[in-house]
Amino acid sequence: MKYILTVTFAISIFFAGAQKYPVIQKTSFKKDSFSIVKFGAKADGLTLNTKSINNAIDACSKKGGGVVVVPAGLWMTGPVVIKSNVNLHLQKGALLQFTSDFSQYSLVKSNWEGLPQMRNQSPLSADGATNIAVTGLGIVDGNGDAWRMVKKDKLTESQWKKLLASGGELSDDKKTWYPSAKTKLGSTMKNPGEITGDKTPEFYESIKDFLRPNLLVFTNCKKVLLEGVTFQNSPAWCLHPLMCEDLTVRNIFVKNPWYAQNGDGIDVESCKNVLIEGSIFDVGDDGICIKSGRDAAGRKRAMPTENLIARNNTVYHAHGGFVIGSEMSGGARNLWVDNNTFIGTDIGLRFKTTRGRGGVVENIYITNTYMKDIPGEAILFDMYYAAQDPIPLNGEKREPPKVQTLPVTEETPQFRNFYITNVVCNGAKKAIFVRGLPEMSVKNIVLKDMVLQADEGLDMTEGSGITLKNIQLITKNRNPVMNIHNSRNITLDKIGYSDAEVLLNVTGEKSGGIALNETDIKKAKKSVEFGYGAKEEAVKLKAL
Repeated sequence: MKYILTVTFAISIFFAGAQKYPVIQKTSFKKDSFSIVKFGAKADGLTLNTKSINNAIDACSKKGGGVVVVPAGLWMTGPVVIKSNVNLHLQKGALLQFTSDFSQYSLVKSNWEGLPQMRNQSPLSADGATNIAVTGLGIVDGNGDAWRMVKKDKLTESQWKKLLASGGELSDDKKTWYPSAKTKLGSTMKNPGEITGDKTPEFYESIKDFLRPNLLVFTNCKKVLLEGVTFQNSPAWCLHPLMCEDLTVRNIFVKNPWYAQNGDGIDVESCKNVLIEGSIFDVGDDGICIKSGRDAAGRKRAMPTENLIARNNTVYHAHGGFVIGSEMSGGARNLWVDNNTFIGTDIGLRFKTTRGRGGVVENIYITNTYMKDIPGEAILFDMYYAAQDPIPLNGEKREPPKVQTLPVTEETPQFRNFYITNVVCNGAKKAIFVRGLPEMSVKNIVLKDMVLQADEGLDMTEGSGITLKNIQLITKNRNPVMNIHNSRNITLDKIGYSDAEVLLNVTGEKSGGIALNETDIKKAKKSVEFGYGAKEEAVKLKAL
């Protein structure tokens, strides 16, 4: 296809001058094995094996490490804590089933969406461990259905009726189901889990059920491996490596119901030297997500997620395929994303933030991305993230954000230096969406060699130093194909499109330095139109 360069050529262009791929240190374990059966575990689906499994892990770690074996069978358990030099290995046919008995999960100081929070202890956790792994061909099930609230609009009528018959509580407007009164009470408060001096143990207990744990949380760990295992049905986020170094995630399957609120696949937060490859995500929120803390707490931590490779992954249902944000206050840099496929994700490449975050996201290199059936945008940069599902539910009305210019401070986020090449999208609502802030535009973005089939083409507001080159915009809406508002130094080079009423609509007094090069403007009845203060000298044409 003439619009797509070879992989080698594309990488040579866009990765030239970039840092080399990071080197991720690998785990290594002694061959000694410790079967949980020898520590009293029973695969009867009734016995709570928490003590047996943790005793096996403790013994293994104290003897210098090795492999803790979970044989085939259904193993009911409470929280499991991984220790240094331990590989928790689930053999084929093993189902590690975490209990729905909330009393087994202690309230602990943790982190949620980048802020210090009180949470229920995670089913799988590790803190400050070195050389740890969860491997094998088994399944880890977090029993998330017992914890999650569910929106009525996300279920069929029969599913909703079945859920109501199971018990629980309804919101006052009857549109949300809660598994318990404590969950409902917590939902009525603003950030109730945040750790503050005025909150008592009694208060946290009163909303305990609302403080859903992430299925796996590894904090401040070094040399971590997740390989082969299926992680499913998480209460909140599924996998949450936090402030870890040398993390390898390979050939795993992450599965959550599509209606799972906060049901992210993997959230890599403030981690360094990361490889995510060959894995499949089918979840209820973002698929592969990069974070680094939220607002002042994230800026104080000042730990970006950096030196990450995400390659050869497939994401099915998710709010976004590959995502950065919105909690990116510590920054993100030096990320390489290659050869990933998104099928049915709400958005393909999703970069989101908002005022108050601060943080700089930069030096992002994305090649060879393939998408199909995207309900929203194929590529999105949005600095007005409003903590909503990307696709409105039926009947839901949303007002556009109020546009005002504010001073640039440490709370002002930045997106800059993205290089995205070789993208093919077969079906999306919008091909490319860029929305910066009046005081901080989305800067220095290169989008090159793409074939994007979508209802709408380009929609850009407050962009600066952005280049689109060799982009095919095959759109249903051709009036116009491209919208540019209050954006500067924009290069549109070799833009392919079908016959159109208007090729380019330019608006806003700030628009200028827009170059339309080597593009057949004769296929449009009108090549460029101007409005809302934009001047004709804002655009220079260099047609074919």
